[in-house]
Amino acid sequence: MDRKQRREEILGQSGLVVWLTGLPGSGKSTIAAALEEKLLEMNRPACVLDGDIVRTGLNSDLGFSDDDRNENIRRIAEVAAIMKDASLVTVAAFISPFAHMREFARQRAGKEAFMEVWIKASLETCIRRDPKGMYRKALKKQISDFTGITSAYEEPANPDMIIDTEKLTVAESVNLLLGAIIKRITSTS
Repeated sequence: MDRKQRREEILGQSGLVVWLTGLPGSGKSTIAAALEEKLLEMNRPACVLDGDIVRTGLNSDLGFSDDDRNENIRRIAEVAAIMKDASLVTVAAFISPFAHMREFARQRAGKEAFMEVWIKASLETCIRRDPKGMYRKALKKQISDFTGITSAYEEPANPDMIIDTEKLTVAESVNLLLGAIIKRITSTS
């Protein structure tokens, strides 16, 4: 038995990367935190990688140009793959605006151990929510390269799951995700 199999046996689960993508304000961080809490309550080892946290540490040297956004996601995908190999459920909550970088993350984690989840909300809804006041600043041209306003967001063409936060509560969203996650992490353990 190799080390990966031993970790899976000890933890009673295989690793999985749950990649939450969506516009700023769509609900990624809120859902990620609630999902992690539910998994931990179920004694399922899980960890959240969140854009705000990663940007202040690991990726504090990066800006918001397209090249920097790609490097941001590249680094996060590498960390998520390592955590997946440790048999954790890794919930990655990042705008990740470019389809090719989300595909890179999928390839890095392994197709069977990756779930792309589109946290869907209209631009109008995200602007209305605007939890950090960033849309307001972007619309006033006080910040540039802001996803959805001055920088592109490529909607997922074939996500593994769509969570529409205009129609679902946080609890409903988490319950939908939990069902899919538990099926994936326990199918081989």
